[in-house]
Amino acid sequence: MAGRIRDEDIALVRERTSIAEVISDTVTLRSAGGGNLKGLCPFHDEKSPSFNVSPARNVFYCFGCGVGGDAIKFLMDAEHLSFVESVERLAARAGLQLRYVEGDQAAPRHRPQQGQKQRLVAAHAAAVEFYQAQLTTAGARAAREFLAQRGFDRAAAERYGCGFAPEGWDLLTRHLRQQGFSHDELVTAGLSRPARSGSLIDRFRRRLLWPIRDLAGDVIGFGARKLFDDDDGPKYLNTPETPIYKKSHVLYGIDQAKREIAKQGKVVVVEGYTDVMACHLAGVPTAVATCGTAFGADHIGVLRRLLLDTDAVAGEIIFTFDGDAAGQKAALRAFEDDQRFVGRTFIAVSPDNMDPCELRLAKGDLAVRDLVARREPLVDFALRHVINRYDLDTVDGRVEAMRRAAPLVAKIKDREKRPEYVRKLAGDLGMEIEPVQRAVLAAGNAPTTDRDAPASARPRAAAPDPAVDSPQSMVEREALKLALQEPVLAGPMFDAVEAPEYRHPVHQAVRAAIAAAGGASAAAGGAVWIESVRDACEDLAARALVGELAVEPLRIAGEPDPRYVSVTMARLQWGSVTARIRDLKSKIQRINPVNHKDEYFALFGELLSLEQHARALREQAAGGL
Repeated sequence: MAGRIRDEDIALVRERTSIAEVISDTVTLRSAGGGNLKGLCPFHDEKSPSFNVSPARNVFYCFGCGVGGDAIKFLMDAEHLSFVESVERLAARAGLQLRYVEGDQAAPRHRPQQGQKQRLVAAHAAAVEFYQAQLTTAGARAAREFLAQRGFDRAAAERYGCGFAPEGWDLLTRHLRQQGFSHDELVTAGLSRPARSGSLIDRFRRRLLWPIRDLAGDVIGFGARKLFDDDDGPKYLNTPETPIYKKSHVLYGIDQAKREIAKQGKVVVVEGYTDVMACHLAGVPTAVATCGTAFGADHIGVLRRLLLDTDAVAGEIIFTFDGDAAGQKAALRAFEDDQRFVGRTFIAVSPDNMDPCELRLAKGDLAVRDLVARREPLVDFALRHVINRYDLDTVDGRVEAMRRAAPLVAKIKDREKRPEYVRKLAGDLGMEIEPVQRAVLAAGNAPTTDRDAPASARPRAAAPDPAVDSPQSMVEREALKLALQEPVLAGPMFDAVEAPEYRHPVHQAVRAAIAAAGGASAAAGGAVWIESVRDACEDLAARALVGELAVEPLRIAGEPDPRYVSVTMARLQWGSVTARIRDLKSKIQRINPVNHKDEYFALFGELLSLEQHARALREQAAGGL
């Protein structure tokens, strides 16, 4: 075991890490004002951005699902890494050398034991080098010819990391074992598999390979194309499901396309590896493809976060499918997913039923760009496809076509467009508007199950929201925000007001955690401080609230100053003191001063003291008005 990473090194990693840069690899962020950024949350499906990032404090928080933390926590949640793996990933990114504690001794280790994910990624990186080198050998002639016949030269092959799996049964396996990777690691990575004899052999043999990368650019799997007629395997063979490769989440080419997708607010979804290459090389840099599976909800989630697909910023999603029956069926499946996007969905089908790779080869780069430019709304394509299945020269054909097409019109998310599509459908069918309109309304009123509804419309557990919309609660939140966001400024004034002064129990728990973390007076601020407070929270709702308050803007125009802290703390105490005054008055009224004279006068004296304190606090609090 490599031991525990030294606390000072963890703090340095947090300090040297830009959380905005880390999150931008996954989520497109836009200005939210006040120096904060916002985007679509990667942890739940949403239509409007509630995911906030505070670059000044190096923390994030989602007001929709309650997830929050620093860059380490983000990687843990977004990429399912352990704490150590996340720290090591960020340290490598920042060029920092971590030191590990062995028992009670600390010593630098130049090659610390890595977590599972890092080991699997490292194995894939070594495999890429091996396969790329094999592509230049005599045995890879068929692979090189395959690429050349599709218009890809050596530079294109290198850009996309294309390689060749040689004929030997265990050449890669032996190569990786010599580099220190274990039997179990190679099997878990999907690079090798057990043979019937019990020995370990390569998963891919005699195939052209494309490395599949995640959003961060790490290779997590391979797609392998059959080259030889005597290969009895499938045409395409992909890496199996592994701890780092989930085919329902993976999009080929996303690492090269992500910045253009975010910049242009547009994505082109194609069907294969060569189609992605052809589009990129032809001047359509936003192309991506699924890897051995149908386009689904998880893929949509990835793209929506890159597109910042919201009501305010609606992107374009363009599907390219072959014009054959399989392609048309895929297009109709895509229309079923249309409701999961806020943006507009389109389809681009080549007049000659060629895919982008074939089109580029036959007619050049301009033809590929024209294909995308000539896109049509997906709903138009879907309606035309449905209607064309029926004989519109007969009454039965027109009525049946209306019944089948009406649900598609009812699903159009832009309600203002539905009347126009009702008229268009009626015209295409040669029918009066009224029966078509009734059919669409009936289809729209039909009940749907949670399974059919988009993820954003399904019920989900409410995020913890401990704040009550009351003046006292709001001022308590403001005080806690000051301590978390501006501890150097809040310092002694905040620490002087203890947890019992807070009326809400979750606010009390956060206040207690701040004290347990050493108090605001001793804090320097930033992600390290916020994580210290979060770690000190014994209450789960309090932990969530810390993340929320760390990014929530202060209720002041401009920068806070000591006067604002003083006013906030006075208002907080004034609310608490006035509540105690009410309790005391109620108790005094219930006491008989004759029979309980000592108790009565003791409480009366306490009341006078509290009222005097309340007047002083009111004057102090008025200083901010």
